Amino acid sequence: MRVVELLRHPDNDGDRLSPDGVAAAEEIGRTGLHPPYAFFASTGAARAVQTAEILRHAAAQDDVPILTVGGLRSAVEDRWREAAKAAGDGADLEGIRVVDPVLVDTETRLLGQALREVLDSVPDGGRALVVGHSPTNEAAVLGLTGQVVALLGKGEGVLVTETDGLVQVAPLNR
Repeated sequence: MRVVELLRHPDNDGDRLSPDGVAAAEEIGRTGLHPPYAFFASTGAARAVQTAEILRHAAAQDDVPILTVGGLRSAVEDRWREAAKAAGDGADLEGIRVVDPVLVDTETRLLGQALREVLDSVPDGGRALVVGHSPTNEAAVLGLTGQVVALLGKGEGVLVTETDGLVQVAPLNR
């Protein structure tokens, strides 16, 4: 069995966590971690790296690396923002797909491949914590599992578990 905890970063101000985002990450660190982790990872965005650093410290695993998984960060973030805005508040991936089906289909495939690579990097019996963004986290899950998950709020996550080749996704309970 391999497990990935896939989180959306908490509240941000630009590409850094806001003071509320820092406090939220610290709270997740106190109440919502399931160490030990084989590794921590982020998309490379400063807000995601900052979240991973706070969580790594809270897990008392400062010696464990934080990897950058660029494949989980979309190269067309502005296009995602525009499509999500056009789809309306609270629109999920299917709503965004109505606005820009090529974006969702292409990105779901690419992001799903990147999440597959992360999952394959987790040692058997191990667990990793990955910090990313919304709706690209959800697109990665769809690309990997074929399952649509609700959009993640800031600081929320899903649990991606592979057992005997079967990949399942569930809400991450803290």
